[in-house]
Amino acid sequence: MAAPLVRRSLTNLFPKNSSSLYKSHVFYTQNLSTISENQPIDAPTVSDFLMQKHNFSPEAASQVAAGLTSLKTLENSDSILSFLKESGFSSTQLERVVKYRPAFLSANLEKIIKPKIRIFQDLGFSADEISLIIPLVLHSSVNNRLIPSLSVLKNLLGTDLQVAKVLKVSAWFLVTDLEKSLVPNVEFLKSCGVSVNQIIKLMYIVPRVFLSKPENMKKFVEKADEMGVSRKSGMFIYAVRVVSSMTDESWEMKVKTFRSLGFSDNDISRVLRNAPMVFSVSENKIKKIVEVLVGTGKYDMRRIVNNPTSLMYSVEKRYLPRLRVLEVLEKRNLIKKWPCLGTFHLLSDSKFFKKFVAPYLDEVGEVYDGR
Repeated sequence: MAAPLVRRSLTNLFPKNSSSLYKSHVFYTQNLSTISENQPIDAPTVSDFLMQKHNFSPEAASQVAAGLTSLKTLENSDSILSFLKESGFSSTQLERVVKYRPAFLSANLEKIIKPKIRIFQDLGFSADEISLIIPLVLHSSVNNRLIPSLSVLKNLLGTDLQVAKVLKVSAWFLVTDLEKSLVPNVEFLKSCGVSVNQIIKLMYIVPRVFLSKPENMKKFVEKADEMGVSRKSGMFIYAVRVVSSMTDESWEMKVKTFRSLGFSDNDISRVLRNAPMVFSVSENKIKKIVEVLVGTGKYDMRRIVNNPTSLMYSVEKRYLPRLRVLEVLEKRNLIKKWPCLGTFHLLSDSKFFKKFVAPYLDEVGEVYDGR
């Protein structure tokens, strides 16, 4: 079935009266090196090569071929794809790499591709992980960019394992001049009293903040200072993270949302000090959570202000299933009072089930879907 489908797809690329032209596009299977190097190979030939020789889908082959306007030989491309297969790349991973960066197929295998593949293999990366990173660093010099960047990261993180862990979160550390971004940003945060452990923790969570311009990092810290977050607090680094992810306009919009719900400026500052990640929650979600919780008649705004992390959970997956259970238990006089908001929103699903569902399974089993 696959062969007829491929033939039909290829046939659609050419006029019906061009059978001789079509035949000329498949002769690479006999001898790739016979293709002339004096002029670029046309897109149909490249597409056919990718489908027939390396099992690319018609869609992927067409997309890649369209991006290779100056390819003059298929022999090098064939060697590259064969090498990646030998290195453990699946067809899906090959397509991912080449679709993202079609120029990959015209790169120098020995000087550009192999050294980079070896670097990531030595760090313990899987073929799938390499397929996500290698297109980003295709044009990065091994000696002038990759090795210096890896050296900076290892000096900070200590081991290849930790370097690999950070790079799996973000490969952007390898395409940026770390001496102009990461190094001064880390030194500045250390001068603010932030521990190296906190800095490393943030690198795993939101690495790109460290690639900001040093002057921007200073602005993020100043903003966190203005909101009253102590530099000695464990929340300080998270406050910096939140501030770094927001424009002035989005910050003002978030503040207006809190005010419209009844938060005072002191309340807003306290939220940032105690639970800065709440500022990452969308305005619509915050409004919906407040509406649902206050709508129960059991939790008021003061309790929400005192438990700001309650604004970070899912209405559909956490709150509604639990509220249905508590409403049934109350109506049937199985509980005398509802749990406080802190307990209600922080209990894990398993603990909530054990405390409020399992003892009354016959009564509430049909209404609880939060296990």
